[in-house]
Amino acid sequence: MRSIIFSLLIGCACGAFAEEMQIRMSAEQIDNLAIEVGSLEPSRHLSVFYAPARVAVPVNRELLLTASQPGLLTQLQANLGDKVQKGQVLAQMHSPELVALQQQYLTARSNLQLASLEQQRDKTLLAEGVIAERRWQETQAMHNSKAALADEAKQLLLMAGMTAPDISALDKTRKLDSLLNLRAPISGVVLERLATLGSRLDIQAPIYRIGDLSELWLEINIPQERMDSVHIGDWVEDETGRVRAKITLLGQSVNRENQTLLARAAVQGGADNLRVGQHLSVQIKQAGQQTGFKVPNAAIAQNSGRSYVFVRNAEGFTVTEVDVLGRQDAESLISGPLKGQERIAVRGAVALKANWLGMGGDE
Repeated sequence: MRSIIFSLLIGCACGAFAEEMQIRMSAEQIDNLAIEVGSLEPSRHLSVFYAPARVAVPVNRELLLTASQPGLLTQLQANLGDKVQKGQVLAQMHSPELVALQQQYLTARSNLQLASLEQQRDKTLLAEGVIAERRWQETQAMHNSKAALADEAKQLLLMAGMTAPDISALDKTRKLDSLLNLRAPISGVVLERLATLGSRLDIQAPIYRIGDLSELWLEINIPQERMDSVHIGDWVEDETGRVRAKITLLGQSVNRENQTLLARAAVQGGADNLRVGQHLSVQIKQAGQQTGFKVPNAAIAQNSGRSYVFVRNAEGFTVTEVDVLGRQDAESLISGPLKGQERIAVRGAVALKANWLGMGGDE
């Protein structure tokens, strides 16, 4: 086998010396040497290492739906994973306390109406000179006090979970109702159900946890021995390459139990492939100072401390010197006089180097 390869190499045209940067080969000779060519892949990022991560929702994008009044939970209308809209009814409960608030509101409204009539009457009397200015001032003060009490009673109903249309209907019908609708505080996805149907709930008891998933984070555990190799602005990808995130924060303390540093990355693409609480392995990629090309390590030949790749052309291959910006596993990030449209030898570079150096040049 060695003699066959030797014959093929000797049969290559005269470009067999290190000072020549052109290796002349026919297509048949390239096939016989099992040399494969591939395209350059532009990249500004070099893989650093893999680390475990967990998908999380920013705390300012999570809210709890709670019982706004004590009562009996009679209906749940949302399941885990359901998408909900802000204001959508998610649960119903019966609350005697709500009836008391409604009665308080109706009483306050009645008192305000009576005070308004007295105000109108005394205004007329003041204009006719029948009553003194002091009497008119007392009437106005009484009216303002009743209006404040009515507004307070209305605000308590709104806090209890009634809507403005519900309160308007109560004004018209004056019919008390213990049924309380609990509505979604934000648009999002139901992440957790925290109450059981038929249970008696205290005020502010949690029922649902809802998250706005328009923004997701990856919480990454960085081993302490790799902390210095991670920086804000580095990119993160999952093993499939569909999920991309950018590191926005590096923690200031190390977890005492597992000796890892928390890094937070904001998901920039592929969020549809993630689920809150999901654990995955991510690859951290450092941003380079310049744009380069990602190539297999096997495509790079070393000679006299310099690095070269073999660029395919009509006569065979051009020997092109490059700079290696970094390495990770089986890949390297290179830069050099390359435009990106070139095709380089990604397999068989050893045979090309041997041909270039005349079979046994220096390393």
